[in-house]
Amino acid sequence: MKFFSRIHPNALAYSMTTLGAGMMNSIFNFYYVKLFLNKYKISEAAFHQAQVVFMIWNAINDPLFGYIQDNSKVPCCSRRQFSILYGAPLYALAFLLPWFPWKQYEEGDWLSGLHLIVALCAFDGLLTFVLLAQCALFAEISTRHENRLQLIKYNQVATLVGSTSILFCGLISDNMENFTYFQAFAVLVGAVATACMCYTGMYSTTQYEQKETLMEEFEENAESSLSWSSVILLTKQIMTQKNFLLFVTMNFFQVFHLAFCNNFMMIFADNLIPKDVLSSSIRSIMYGAGFICPQCLVLISQALLKKFGYYKVVLFSFYLEAIAAAIMLIVGPEHYYVLAIYLTANMVIVQASFSLFNLPLADIVDADLKKHKRRLPLSSMVFGTNALFTKPAQSLAPMLVVTILNQFGYANLNGKVAHLDPR
Repeated sequence: MKFFSRIHPNALAYSMTTLGAGMMNSIFNFYYVKLFLNKYKISEAAFHQAQVVFMIWNAINDPLFGYIQDNSKVPCCSRRQFSILYGAPLYALAFLLPWFPWKQYEEGDWLSGLHLIVALCAFDGLLTFVLLAQCALFAEISTRHENRLQLIKYNQVATLVGSTSILFCGLISDNMENFTYFQAFAVLVGAVATACMCYTGMYSTTQYEQKETLMEEFEENAESSLSWSSVILLTKQIMTQKNFLLFVTMNFFQVFHLAFCNNFMMIFADNLIPKDVLSSSIRSIMYGAGFICPQCLVLISQALLKKFGYYKVVLFSFYLEAIAAAIMLIVGPEHYYVLAIYLTANMVIVQASFSLFNLPLADIVDADLKKHKRRLPLSSMVFGTNALFTKPAQSLAPMLVVTILNQFGYANLNGKVAHLDPR
């Protein structure tokens, strides 16, 4: 009873969206590339076309939804909680799109390319709508650094639990070899995730909801401000912050690296580490560790975050990534256990540092609020404008890597040619 009395209800409500989204996002990002390349046999041209369409939509929808959520008078858009509550079921349905083929695909079938376009754009659109509202909640629940660290702590526990979906999915479906079991598990994850996110929509609150007079005044002026000229003006004001520009530049490369790890860790392990070295169950544990351990790392780093601040902690993680890469290059790929440890550790470090990025963005929201003397913070717009410049990296990473892999014969490994030299 004492344990439950110490739980902060608002932080718990906020983190439930992280739990639901974490379960779906981990599975989606980890499996969709291998699914379309290996099982649906999508052509390289169709894969690139889908990624280009996704890259454009991915960049546009974040600032668009951000502006709508900060300026709309419609409650399902203007209220952060309602955006999450109403968006959650659609988000879960979009998550299920890629796992159910529209027909029995032949190799290079054009329909598999269309399927990938629809799946990527639908999933990212609903992800953006729901998670932008949650990011705004992070900045608006409290402006105190201690309270935000508490949110990060709850968030990491939720992400830790959510990321176990990769482990259980791998064990239940034999790393997607048993596709029927995989589909059933995906449906279960979608249902649980919807319930979690709806909890946030019903029970979370922000400090600005106490300021009813400001909210009423803001809503009266919202209709007149919802124009292209105001979009350009507000975006320009956000982008004139030097810290914002520096953060976005760094974040682009971190998003690229994270997409690289998420999309290809399984493919690299399957093709570089023989199956007689690591069994399927050990591989499932390895993949799960890549998503679970980052959250544990952030949780045990709370004292370091308070003592040194997130800037030095993130900077140290970059140094660590570079050193680990150099060591792996020197050791070489024929040391399979070292390679397995490196693939897992690299993913852990990248995921852990990326988990802290809401802290600098929340500080940028505060700085923008103070500098321009706004009535209410433009939380969604700041997060959305950041995504405008960083989200294209999510498409560029798989496009670049698939091109490089196919130049060295990866497409042939998945074709009808058998018994090729593994190199």
